[in-house]
Amino acid sequence: MAVQSNAPVIIKRKKVVAGDGHHGGAWKVAYADFVTAMMAFFMLMWLLNSTSEQQRTGLADYFAPSIPLSQVSAGGEGMFGGEDIATRDTFIKSGDGGTPDLGGDGGAVPPDVAALEELETILIGQGGEVLLSDRMMRHVVTRITDEGLVIELFDVPEAPLFDGVSPSETTQELAKVIARVATMVTNGIAIEGHVAARPLVIADNPVWQLSTDHAAIFRTLLEGAGLPPERLRRVTGHADREPADPIPTALRNNRLEVILLRGPLR
Repeated sequence: MAVQSNAPVIIKRKKVVAGDGHHGGAWKVAYADFVTAMMAFFMLMWLLNSTSEQQRTGLADYFAPSIPLSQVSAGGEGMFGGEDIATRDTFIKSGDGGTPDLGGDGGAVPPDVAALEELETILIGQGGEVLLSDRMMRHVVTRITDEGLVIELFDVPEAPLFDGVSPSETTQELAKVIARVATMVTNGIAIEGHVAARPLVIADNPVWQLSTDHAAIFRTLLEGAGLPPERLRRVTGHADREPADPIPTALRNNRLEVILLRGPLR
């Protein structure tokens, strides 16, 4: 006769959790986002290092909403035929930004200023043809002022415009390009020389003579490149009295300013 046991029966059940080994893969998505962000960051650093100051300024202007990108309206005709916010003529007429009103009457840009703006576009390569190489472009900054189109040429580290009073090869090439562009208009031209201050006070400070010599030498280079001598209105040296950099001895203060003056040659 079998003996009946009163011991309880214990059943063990194992709980299986799906995906516990890899946490659903969320970490992979986070890691991919991190790698993408780092790649974009290093690409940005590379672009900043490989572009010139002029190119970076152009990129910044392109993405600035108040900078005119086109001279024609993007709007159509009819009830909803508005004007493009990036239209230069729109800004000039409405006073909402864009090119400063150099005419003084709040209307369209005067013809002489418009011609200088077109010249600036050609010089810095926004008109299609590239006149300045990257090596030359890093020495150049342009701007339109009440006086005219200012083409500023300046020293960069390890690439000065002059060795004493001897122009570098780059300076000679810049003179040829500027002379070529200047012949497209009949405006008078002024050349101004500037140099950085000397770190020590010396009895016979050469800054006046040096700035005047640099301006005179560049005048000679322009004339040698085909610019008619009668176009020159003035050639002056400003020594270290008008620094572009607030640090008087900064390399950036060694510069030339070639100004295509407003109005035709009289």
